[in-house]
Amino acid sequence: MSCTSCSTASNGKPGGCKSNGGCSTGGCNRMNTHDWLRNLPISDVSSTCKVMEVSFSQGTRKDFYRNPTLQPFEKGDLISVEGVSGFDVGEVSLTGEIVRLQLKKRNVKEDNPEMKKVLRVATDRDIDIWKQNKAREPEAVIRSRAIARQLKLDMKISQVEMQADGRKATFFYIADGRVDFRELIKVYASEFRVKVEMRQIGARQEAGKVGGIGSCGRELCCSTWLTDFKSVNTAAARYQNLSINQTKLSGQCGRLKCCLNYELDTYLDALQHFPDNCDVIQVTKGNAFLIKKDIFKNLMWYTLPDSNKQYPLTIERVRKIKSLNQQGVIPDELEPVEVVSGKPKEAEPEFVELVGQISLRSLDKAADKKRRQNQPGNQQRGQRPQQRQQGGQQQGGGQQRQQGGGQQRQQGGQQQRPSRNQQGGNQQRPNNPNRNNQQRPNNPNRNNQQRPDNPNQGKDK
Repeated sequence: MSCTSCSTASNGKPGGCKSNGGCSTGGCNRMNTHDWLRNLPISDVSSTCKVMEVSFSQGTRKDFYRNPTLQPFEKGDLISVEGVSGFDVGEVSLTGEIVRLQLKKRNVKEDNPEMKKVLRVATDRDIDIWKQNKAREPEAVIRSRAIARQLKLDMKISQVEMQADGRKATFFYIADGRVDFRELIKVYASEFRVKVEMRQIGARQEAGKVGGIGSCGRELCCSTWLTDFKSVNTAAARYQNLSINQTKLSGQCGRLKCCLNYELDTYLDALQHFPDNCDVIQVTKGNAFLIKKDIFKNLMWYTLPDSNKQYPLTIERVRKIKSLNQQGVIPDELEPVEVVSGKPKEAEPEFVELVGQISLRSLDKAADKKRRQNQPGNQQRGQRPQQRQQGGQQQGGGQQRQQGGGQQRQQGGQQQRPSRNQQGGNQQRPNNPNRNNQQRPNNPNRNNQQRPDNPNQGKDK
């Protein structure tokens, strides 16, 4: 929305265009008008528009000035114009033939003799003085509000606009009724040493000057494009079947939102097809009262006194019941229609594994193994059994070998070594007849050698 000169400076802070070289986009201003006649060729120089539109205070105020010398100006140029007993500095917002359309819109004559003139392009000295006086505005707002409160005046100072040369100040205020500020003007003139002009504005105009973001998420209409403020009442909300909630229907200005009037004409045209005087219709169960009208589906919703249920009826059915009631006939049923939602039902997305199938069998095996180990039947007092499966089979409860710490190991699944017996503090290993004639094939000198029994082999170390 802004021009290239509004980019961030080298120090990290937004520099702002400051009209350095002109700002043809006008994105730094409010209430801009697109110049769609900019490329129109000029056939006669004498017939060209000699009036320019100049904006002040970033577009919060605009006025027309005459350019008698036909000096060429671009959109965004800072120029010095005639002021009250001095000069003022403004920014060019429109030039050319589009200005004539704006003059016609605001009912201003192009040849008005009281129209002020453009003096020159703003010099460096003019801009310096203008910035110094603009810096006084925030302090002037605070001081002027304090003075108005001391004088016990029922008013609110919204904004103070200083002229570029500092000779005049315009005080914009809001008040519900008329305010006698004759004494206030004298105090302001002696306090600020300027010529005072009081201008009353409304709450909507104040919101346009301050600006902000609306509930719709966009900038306020009054600060971007809306110039003609029309009255808004609660009837506009009733025609559109909106709940009368002051909090939701009010804007930042505290008044009803201007956007309530945008679609009002469309609703009024659609409501012409609905029958009148059908707020109450009679059926066998009692009187049916009208609750709301749905102009999008051409339905009228009624409720019966014996229940809170709402019945949607077509326009033709309501007219038929109304005509029967006028003839003295009371129908038995309302014959409501079935309302089907046109919104398609969203299907819940199924789980899709993008990586591939996930197998948790390894985790299940580990959980089963841990559960079996924690069973009471598999634990012995003073022992921590650790089992290892070999070949996937266990026979006879496994073959156990007890070594100091009580570890168990399965061997082959066929041979079983008996547990050691403690006798008098000594443990003896019994004879194994199957091992007496065992031969070692790798040693030919020990073919028929038998291993004698060692009675001290089973002692604990």
